[in-house]
Amino acid sequence: MPDNSDVPTLSYEAARDELVDVVARLEAGGEPLERSLDLWERGEALAARCQQWLDGARERLAAAQGQAAQGQATQGQATSDDDDA
Repeated sequence: MPDNSDVPTLSYEAARDELVDVVARLEAGGEPLERSLDLWERGEALAARCQQWLDGARERLAAAQGQAAQGQATQGQATSDDDDA
């Protein structure tokens, strides 16, 4: 079983680049079965890490958009309150 303990520490770019390499090696063939299985497991771990990064980015973007929308609504309400005065 391969040691994938470093995967949680990888940046998105590092995980993605290594995943591309793993996929290319698997597609090229020529690896012994045991090594292919190790590469597959590594690829699965790398893909999961990339997904974690993307999910986190999506959440941050949604939060930022929510804050921006809330700020615009608050600003619009303040403007309409000023107009009433």
